[in-house]
Amino acid sequence: MTYLILEKSLSQATIAAYGDDLKKLKATMEARSLAPADVTQEDMESFLSEIYDRGLSAVSQARILSGARGFFKYLQMENRIKSSPAELLESPNPRRKLPEILSPEEIDEIIEGIDASLAEGHRNRAIIETLYGCGLRVSELVALQLSCWFPNDGFIKVTGKGNKERLVPLGSAAIRAVNLYLPQRDRLKIKKGCEDILFLNRRGGHLSREMILIMVKQAVAAAGIIKTVSPHTFRHSFATHLIEGGADLRAVQEMLGHESVTTTEIYTHLDREHLREIMTLHPRDRR
Repeated sequence: MTYLILEKSLSQATIAAYGDDLKKLKATMEARSLAPADVTQEDMESFLSEIYDRGLSAVSQARILSGARGFFKYLQMENRIKSSPAELLESPNPRRKLPEILSPEEIDEIIEGIDASLAEGHRNRAIIETLYGCGLRVSELVALQLSCWFPNDGFIKVTGKGNKERLVPLGSAAIRAVNLYLPQRDRLKIKKGCEDILFLNRRGGHLSREMILIMVKQAVAAAGIIKTVSPHTFRHSFATHLIEGGADLRAVQEMLGHESVTTTEIYTHLDREHLREIMTLHPRDRR
Protein backbone atom coordinates (compact mmCIF):
# COMPACT_ATOMS: atom_id res chain seq x y z
CA MET A 1 0.00 0.00 0.00
CA THR A 2 2.91 2.33 0.70
CA TYR A 3 4.24 1.58 -2.79
CA LEU A 4 0.87 2.54 -4.34
CA ILE A 5 0.89 5.83 -2.45
CA LEU A 6 4.51 6.88 -2.93
CA GLU A 7 5.46 5.32 -6.26
CA LYS A 8 2.21 4.99 -8.22
CA SER A 9 0.56 8.17 -6.87
CA LEU A 10 -2.89 6.60 -7.06
CA SER A 11 -5.90 8.40 -5.62
CA GLN A 12 -7.04 7.63 -2.07
CA ALA A 13 -10.26 6.08 -3.39
CA THR A 14 -8.35 3.73 -5.74
CA ILE A 15 -5.91 2.74 -3.00
CA ALA A 16 -8.76 2.04 -0.58
CA ALA A 17 -10.50 -0.13 -3.20
CA TYR A 18 -7.32 -2.13 -3.90
CA GLY A 19 -6.78 -2.52 -0.16
CA ASP A 20 -10.26 -4.00 0.33
CA ASP A 21 -9.75 -6.34 -2.63
CA LEU A 22 -6.38 -7.57 -1.35
CA LYS A 23 -7.93 -8.26 2.07
CA LYS A 24 -10.31 -10.69 0.30
CA LEU A 25 -7.33 -12.42 -1.35
CA LYS A 26 -5.39 -12.46 1.93
CA ALA A 27 -8.30 -14.04 3.84
CA THR A 28 -8.77 -16.75 1.21
CA MET A 29 -5.08 -17.66 1.05
CA GLU A 30 -4.65 -17.62 4.85
CA ALA A 31 -7.63 -19.99 5.12
CA ARG A 32 -5.64 -22.37 2.92
CA SER A 33 -2.40 -21.74 4.88
CA LEU A 34 -0.75 -20.33 1.75
CA ALA A 35 2.05 -17.75 1.83
CA PRO A 36 2.33 -15.42 -1.23
CA ALA A 37 5.24 -17.44 -2.63
CA ASP A 38 3.12 -20.62 -2.49
CA VAL A 39 0.14 -19.30 -4.45
CA THR A 40 -0.31 -20.99 -7.84
CA GLN A 41 -2.37 -20.11 -10.89
CA GLU A 42 -4.84 -22.82 -9.88
CA ASP A 43 -5.22 -21.16 -6.47
CA MET A 44 -5.97 -17.85 -8.16
CA GLU A 45 -8.50 -19.47 -10.52
CA SER A 46 -10.22 -21.00 -7.49
CA PHE A 47 -10.22 -17.60 -5.73
CA LEU A 48 -11.81 -15.92 -8.76
CA SER A 49 -14.46 -18.65 -8.86
CA GLU A 50 -15.30 -17.86 -5.22
CA ILE A 51 -15.56 -14.16 -6.07
CA TYR A 52 -17.90 -15.01 -8.97
CA ASP A 53 -20.06 -17.18 -6.70
CA ARG A 54 -20.50 -14.24 -4.32
CA GLY A 55 -22.43 -12.48 -7.08
CA LEU A 56 -19.97 -9.65 -7.64
CA SER A 57 -20.29 -7.79 -10.94
CA ALA A 58 -17.86 -8.34 -13.81
CA VAL A 59 -16.46 -4.86 -13.15
CA SER A 60 -15.70 -5.76 -9.52
CA GLN A 61 -14.18 -9.09 -10.53
CA ALA A 62 -11.93 -7.36 -13.07
CA ARG A 63 -10.83 -4.80 -10.48
CA ILE A 64 -10.00 -7.52 -7.92
CA LEU A 65 -7.91 -9.37 -10.49
CA SER A 66 -6.16 -6.12 -11.44
CA GLY A 67 -5.29 -5.51 -7.79
CA ALA A 68 -3.98 -9.07 -7.40
CA ARG A 69 -1.86 -8.72 -10.55
CA GLY A 70 -0.38 -5.50 -9.21
CA PHE A 71 0.37 -7.11 -5.85
CA PHE A 72 2.17 -10.11 -7.33
CA LYS A 73 4.03 -7.86 -9.79
CA TYR A 74 5.26 -5.84 -6.81
CA LEU A 75 6.45 -9.05 -5.11
CA GLN A 76 8.37 -9.92 -8.29
CA MET A 77 10.05 -6.51 -8.25
CA GLU A 78 11.04 -7.10 -4.64
CA ASN A 79 12.39 -10.57 -5.51
CA ARG A 80 9.92 -12.22 -3.14
CA ILE A 81 8.50 -14.48 -5.87
CA LYS A 82 9.86 -15.72 -9.22
CA SER A 83 6.66 -15.49 -11.27
CA SER A 84 3.14 -14.14 -10.86
CA PRO A 85 0.31 -16.68 -10.45
CA ALA A 86 -2.12 -14.06 -11.80
CA GLU A 87 -0.25 -13.14 -14.98
CA LEU A 88 -1.99 -15.56 -17.36
CA LEU A 89 -5.50 -15.28 -15.92
CA GLU A 90 -8.14 -13.85 -18.23
CA SER A 91 -9.94 -10.81 -16.93
CA PRO A 92 -13.76 -10.77 -17.02
CA ASN A 93 -14.99 -8.63 -19.88
CA PRO A 94 -17.57 -6.31 -18.35
CA ARG A 95 -20.17 -4.99 -20.73
CA ARG A 96 -19.84 -1.23 -20.61
CA LYS A 97 -23.08 0.50 -19.78
CA LEU A 98 -23.60 3.71 -21.68
CA PRO A 99 -23.95 6.56 -19.16
CA GLU A 100 -27.02 8.73 -18.79
CA ILE A 101 -26.62 12.14 -20.40
CA LEU A 102 -28.60 15.37 -20.41
CA SER A 103 -29.49 17.42 -23.47
CA PRO A 104 -28.29 21.06 -23.64
CA GLU A 105 -31.92 22.11 -23.18
CA GLU A 106 -32.25 20.03 -20.01
CA ILE A 107 -29.06 21.53 -18.60
CA ASP A 108 -30.42 25.02 -19.33
CA GLU A 109 -33.63 24.12 -17.47
CA ILE A 110 -31.68 22.86 -14.44
CA ILE A 111 -29.53 25.99 -14.21
CA GLU A 112 -32.38 28.42 -14.84
CA GLY A 113 -34.49 26.59 -12.24
CA ILE A 114 -32.02 27.44 -9.45
CA ASP A 115 -33.26 30.50 -7.55
CA ALA A 116 -30.40 33.01 -7.73
CA SER A 117 -32.00 35.09 -4.95
CA LEU A 118 -31.26 32.37 -2.39
CA ALA A 119 -28.05 32.47 -0.34
CA GLU A 120 -26.38 29.68 -2.33
CA GLY A 121 -28.17 30.39 -5.61
CA HIS A 122 -25.28 31.89 -7.57
CA ARG A 123 -22.88 29.34 -6.08
CA ASN A 124 -25.05 26.40 -7.15
CA ARG A 125 -25.45 27.80 -10.65
CA ALA A 126 -21.68 28.31 -10.87
CA ILE A 127 -21.04 24.74 -9.68
CA ILE A 128 -23.23 23.20 -12.39
CA GLU A 129 -21.84 25.53 -15.07
CA THR A 130 -18.32 24.46 -14.06
CA LEU A 131 -19.16 20.74 -13.91
CA TYR A 132 -20.73 20.88 -17.36
CA GLY A 133 -18.53 23.56 -18.91
CA CYS A 134 -15.23 21.90 -17.90
CA GLY A 135 -16.17 18.22 -17.57
CA LEU A 136 -14.83 17.94 -14.03
CA ARG A 137 -15.10 15.02 -11.64
CA VAL A 138 -16.90 16.03 -8.44
CA SER A 139 -13.70 15.36 -6.45
CA GLU A 140 -11.87 17.82 -8.72
CA LEU A 141 -14.60 20.42 -8.32
CA VAL A 142 -14.63 20.43 -4.50
CA ALA A 143 -10.82 20.79 -4.46
CA LEU A 144 -10.72 23.49 -7.16
CA GLN A 145 -8.58 26.43 -6.05
CA LEU A 146 -9.19 30.11 -6.66
CA SER A 147 -5.51 30.50 -7.56
CA CYS A 148 -5.99 27.93 -10.36
CA TRP A 149 -8.85 29.91 -11.93
CA PHE A 150 -7.60 31.98 -14.89
CA PRO A 151 -10.67 33.55 -16.55
CA ASN A 152 -8.63 36.14 -18.46
CA ASP A 153 -6.65 33.34 -20.10
CA GLY A 154 -9.71 31.12 -20.47
CA PHE A 155 -8.31 28.15 -18.52
CA ILE A 156 -8.44 26.43 -15.15
CA LYS A 157 -5.75 24.18 -13.71
CA VAL A 158 -7.25 20.95 -12.38
CA THR A 159 -5.63 18.33 -10.15
CA GLY A 160 -7.03 14.95 -11.14
CA LYS A 161 -6.40 11.31 -10.31
CA GLY A 162 -2.89 10.51 -9.13
CA ASN A 163 -2.32 14.25 -8.45
CA LYS A 164 -1.88 14.81 -12.19
CA GLU A 165 -2.46 18.40 -13.25
CA ARG A 166 -4.11 19.45 -16.50
CA LEU A 167 -5.34 22.67 -18.08
CA VAL A 168 -9.00 22.76 -19.11
CA PRO A 169 -10.54 25.52 -21.26
CA LEU A 170 -13.12 27.72 -19.55
CA GLY A 171 -16.39 28.52 -21.29
CA SER A 172 -17.89 32.00 -21.15
CA ALA A 173 -21.01 30.71 -19.32
CA ALA A 174 -18.90 29.23 -16.51
CA ILE A 175 -16.86 32.44 -16.22
CA ARG A 176 -20.01 34.57 -15.96
CA ALA A 177 -21.56 32.27 -13.35
CA VAL A 178 -18.45 32.23 -11.15
CA ASN A 179 -18.09 36.02 -11.43
CA LEU A 180 -21.63 36.35 -10.06
CA TYR A 181 -20.80 33.94 -7.21
CA LEU A 182 -17.50 35.51 -6.10
CA PRO A 183 -19.08 38.57 -4.33
CA GLN A 184 -21.15 36.11 -2.24
CA ARG A 185 -18.01 34.13 -1.46
CA ASP A 186 -16.21 37.30 -0.34
CA ARG A 187 -18.91 37.94 2.29
CA LEU A 188 -18.34 34.54 3.94
CA LYS A 189 -16.28 34.07 7.09
CA ILE A 190 -13.81 31.69 5.49
CA LYS A 191 -12.34 28.97 7.67
CA LYS A 192 -8.61 28.55 8.08
CA GLY A 193 -7.17 26.35 5.35
CA CYS A 194 -10.03 27.12 2.94
CA GLU A 195 -8.86 30.56 1.81
CA ASP A 196 -7.94 29.30 -1.66
CA ILE A 197 -10.90 26.92 -2.18
CA LEU A 198 -13.21 28.27 -4.88
CA PHE A 199 -16.54 26.74 -3.88
CA LEU A 200 -17.39 26.95 -0.16
CA ASN A 201 -20.33 26.01 2.03
CA ARG A 202 -22.34 28.64 3.88
CA ARG A 203 -19.99 28.38 6.88
CA GLY A 204 -16.93 29.12 4.76
CA GLY A 205 -15.65 25.54 4.78
CA HIS A 206 -15.12 22.69 2.35
CA LEU A 207 -18.02 21.33 0.36
CA SER A 208 -18.33 17.55 0.41
CA ARG A 209 -19.21 15.32 -2.52
CA GLU A 210 -22.44 14.44 -0.72
CA MET A 211 -23.42 18.13 -0.54
CA ILE A 212 -22.89 18.50 -4.30
CA LEU A 213 -24.96 15.36 -4.96
CA ILE A 214 -27.86 16.64 -2.81
CA MET A 215 -27.75 20.03 -4.53
CA VAL A 216 -27.78 18.45 -8.00
CA LYS A 217 -30.69 16.12 -7.09
CA GLN A 218 -32.70 19.08 -5.79
CA ALA A 219 -31.99 21.18 -8.90
CA VAL A 220 -32.95 18.31 -11.23
CA ALA A 221 -36.19 17.69 -9.31
CA ALA A 222 -37.04 21.42 -9.38
CA ALA A 223 -36.58 21.39 -13.17
CA GLY A 224 -39.01 18.46 -13.45
CA ILE A 225 -36.48 16.21 -15.21
CA ILE A 226 -37.12 12.50 -14.70
CA LYS A 227 -33.67 11.01 -15.17
CA THR A 228 -31.10 9.49 -12.82
CA VAL A 229 -28.72 12.44 -12.60
CA SER A 230 -25.57 12.78 -10.51
CA PRO A 231 -22.72 15.33 -10.65
CA HIS A 232 -20.89 12.90 -12.98
CA THR A 233 -23.79 13.15 -15.48
CA PHE A 234 -22.61 16.67 -16.37
CA ARG A 235 -19.14 15.29 -17.13
CA HIS A 236 -20.66 12.64 -19.42
CA SER A 237 -22.81 15.30 -21.09
CA PHE A 238 -19.78 17.59 -21.57
CA ALA A 239 -17.83 14.89 -23.42
CA THR A 240 -20.80 13.65 -25.46
CA HIS A 241 -21.80 17.11 -26.64
CA LEU A 242 -18.22 17.93 -27.65
CA ILE A 243 -17.87 14.75 -29.70
CA GLU A 244 -21.31 15.22 -31.26
CA GLY A 245 -20.13 18.69 -32.24
CA GLY A 246 -17.06 17.28 -33.99
CA ALA A 247 -14.37 17.64 -31.30
CA ASP A 248 -11.18 15.60 -31.66
CA LEU A 249 -11.19 12.49 -29.46
CA ARG A 250 -7.64 13.12 -28.21
CA ALA A 251 -8.53 16.69 -27.20
CA VAL A 252 -11.55 15.43 -25.23
CA GLN A 253 -9.34 12.77 -23.61
CA GLU A 254 -6.92 15.47 -22.47
CA MET A 255 -9.68 17.70 -21.10
CA LEU A 256 -11.24 14.80 -19.17
CA GLY A 257 -7.86 13.68 -17.80
CA HIS A 258 -8.26 10.11 -19.07
CA GLU A 259 -5.02 8.15 -19.02
CA SER A 260 -6.12 6.02 -21.97
CA VAL A 261 -8.09 7.10 -25.03
CA THR A 262 -9.97 3.78 -24.72
CA THR A 263 -11.85 5.24 -21.75
CA THR A 264 -12.85 8.27 -23.82
CA GLU A 265 -14.05 6.11 -26.72
CA ILE A 266 -17.27 5.27 -24.87
CA TYR A 267 -18.50 8.71 -25.91
CA THR A 268 -18.10 7.80 -29.57
CA HIS A 269 -20.53 4.92 -28.90
CA LEU A 270 -22.97 7.45 -27.47
CA ASP A 271 -22.50 9.54 -30.60
CA ARG A 272 -23.34 6.55 -32.80
CA GLU A 273 -26.49 5.93 -30.75
CA HIS A 274 -27.41 9.57 -31.40
CA LEU A 275 -26.85 9.05 -35.13
CA ARG A 276 -29.06 5.96 -35.12
CA GLU A 277 -31.85 7.99 -33.53
CA ILE A 278 -31.43 10.65 -36.21
CA MET A 279 -31.80 7.96 -38.91
CA THR A 280 -35.36 7.32 -37.74
CA LEU A 281 -36.17 10.68 -39.35
CA HIS A 282 -35.13 9.36 -42.78
CA PRO A 283 -38.16 8.82 -45.12
CA ARG A 284 -37.15 5.23 -45.88
CA ASP A 285 -36.67 4.45 -42.20
CA ARG A 286 -40.08 5.89 -41.31
CA ARG A 287 -41.69 3.56 -43.88
